[in-house]
Amino acid sequence: MTKRYAVILAAGQGTRMKSSLYKVLHPVLGRPMVQHVIDNIKSIDVDQIVTIVGHGSDSVMAYIGNDSEYVLQEEQLGTGHAVIQAEKLLGDKEGTTLVVCGDTPLIRQETFEQLLEYHEKEGAQATILTSRAEDPTGYGRVIRHPEKGVERIVEHKDASEEERLVDEINTGTYCFDNKTLFKALKQISNDNAQGEYYLTDVIEIIKKDAGKIAAYLTPDFDETLGVNDRVALQEAERILKERINRKHLLNGVTIIDPLTTYIHPDVKIEQDAIIHPGSIIKGKSIIKKHAEIGPYTEIVNCTVGEHTIIKQSVARDSVIGSGVQIGPYAHIRPETNVEDEAKIGNFVELKKATIGKHSKVSHLSYLGDASVGDHVNVGCGTITVNYDGKRKHVTTIEDDAFVGCNSNLIAPVTIGKRAYVAAGSTITDDVPAEALSIARSRQTNKEGYVNQLKSRKK
Repeated sequence: MTKRYAVILAAGQGTRMKSSLYKVLHPVLGRPMVQHVIDNIKSIDVDQIVTIVGHGSDSVMAYIGNDSEYVLQEEQLGTGHAVIQAEKLLGDKEGTTLVVCGDTPLIRQETFEQLLEYHEKEGAQATILTSRAEDPTGYGRVIRHPEKGVERIVEHKDASEEERLVDEINTGTYCFDNKTLFKALKQISNDNAQGEYYLTDVIEIIKKDAGKIAAYLTPDFDETLGVNDRVALQEAERILKERINRKHLLNGVTIIDPLTTYIHPDVKIEQDAIIHPGSIIKGKSIIKKHAEIGPYTEIVNCTVGEHTIIKQSVARDSVIGSGVQIGPYAHIRPETNVEDEAKIGNFVELKKATIGKHSKVSHLSYLGDASVGDHVNVGCGTITVNYDGKRKHVTTIEDDAFVGCNSNLIAPVTIGKRAYVAAGSTITDDVPAEALSIARSRQTNKEGYVNQLKSRKK
């Protein structure tokens, strides 16, 4: 089987982005655009990936990590100059090399695979991924001969008036016979309007050397979008969002308003789930059958069980069971486990807490570093006081306990099984099972106190 390699061009500074963030690290649906490229290339089982980095290389290498090898392009002298930097890693190898720009996050895995297969089937030395553009201004044109096929690529600035009428454009993605590529790269020059070494010149060099040039035309122009500024970044986000939402719709998910629903690429949603407007589902979240998310809810790296409803709330890095009701306006912070049939109501915040089956924390409460058993009722305004200024401590509330409204549970503390805590109590010691704990001073009424205050003011 033919060996396959990939070279990712990620050295451009991206000045048109007008940002301190390295260009290819700008996110598209929560994932840096270069990571989209790498993930799709990895899925086609290439043998080696080499990323050409330049300005801001440390940040790119730190993010991508071991998914690639790296070569530094110290001066940005064009795409041809960038690719030749990979010669020391790939130059002497037999096989096919895919060259792709790191700012093209929308090219699908299937398209890369089809391009490679077409290249190998045609027995070409070079194959260009092309598309047709309604307005090809700014794009390199693919110039074909009626009988001889692809002749060359001409950049827009160097194209004649006649050549600018051509609507088949170069997407900046190629397949090459690896040794032919590096041989041709040594022959390119920078005698052009930009004074740069164009990778596109390799096509003409290979052609003159009797090599076969092919072009694989993808029908989806949007897929080939290169992100060079914030306008294109927003467009890429829109296209990817629509693509992902469509996939879920076709898989049996109800998305009430796809225009206002953002679902990240790694999210899994089972059929008959319902996603309401204004919802954002991120990371590696899993939404099970018949769950209902939103409206205006953010889910990040959570598993949400069947028939669970989460409204106008935020949940992050947590596990939420089946038949759970959350919200509106609840905040589920990391390392929380809400078990089946529990209820987390209005303005409740949970952090690193376990809420047992059928338990209720209905409103205006904070439970942090808490272990709550089954069938527990936590009254309005209850707080687990988990921080002593130096360390966090755990509050345990055992099965069937009842905690009255406006209670402060000073951790570490345990409320035993079937115990009661009276409303307004501040609990500093463990409450035994089936006990009633009252920790508040006796009410005192001072008759005539208001009149005394008025007299003092006079």
